[in-house]
Amino acid sequence: MQRALDILGLLTPDRPAISIREIVDATGLAKTTVLRMVSTLEQSGLLWATPSGYMAGPGLWRWAHLAQRSWELPPDTQRVMRELAARRRETVNVYVARDIYRVCIAQQEGPQPLRHVVHVGDELPMWAGASAKVLLRDASPALLDRIAKSSPYGPSHVKRLREWIDEATVRGYAESHGEREDGLSAVAAPILGQSGSVIAALGLSGPTIRFTEERVAEFAADLKQIARELSERGFAHPFSDGR
Repeated sequence: MQRALDILGLLTPDRPAISIREIVDATGLAKTTVLRMVSTLEQSGLLWATPSGYMAGPGLWRWAHLAQRSWELPPDTQRVMRELAARRRETVNVYVARDIYRVCIAQQEGPQPLRHVVHVGDELPMWAGASAKVLLRDASPALLDRIAKSSPYGPSHVKRLREWIDEATVRGYAESHGEREDGLSAVAAPILGQSGSVIAALGLSGPTIRFTEERVAEFAADLKQIARELSERGFAHPFSDGR
């Protein structure tokens, strides 16, 4: 199973088709093994033979459609994100926690040419960033220790994480400037479930040069209000039951 996924993972926007030789070179598998697995994937509709090599097959459309439906936020939430991106002219993201990572489940790009963009489904580390500080409010000590160990700073980073989390809890939002990437800033507010626990983070991100103290305060006010409205309306995502 893992080998088959590894073969499918070789297909990218820059390499939409791949030859048997390229698969052998990339995976290190024997040619006979690759031929057998490619044949199985082709019969399942997951690969499609073309003169230039094997490309993604039509069978993947069903999975892609299912994934899109599963990850898609309600129309009202999407509309709110579009309006926020247009008003504040920065990229709007919604993240949820998944172990030591945060996963982007929705995004609305800002209208400016220079902007911050991640893709839906991208996993980012939790050892820094405004959204991480918000998402970790209810994290266990054991999880914080694991996140700190995964950071470039080592286990001692847990102290700074706790300081960030406490500050975000008191303020009702978090901000970050160049913590994960130089020149990138973000502001985020928590979306709460029915029990009052944090289930998602709503954030604005963009170039640090545009995230002045005055604008951060404006972003924070907007995000807190919208996040509160989403919380009251009820917010569900693929990794949680919304509690």
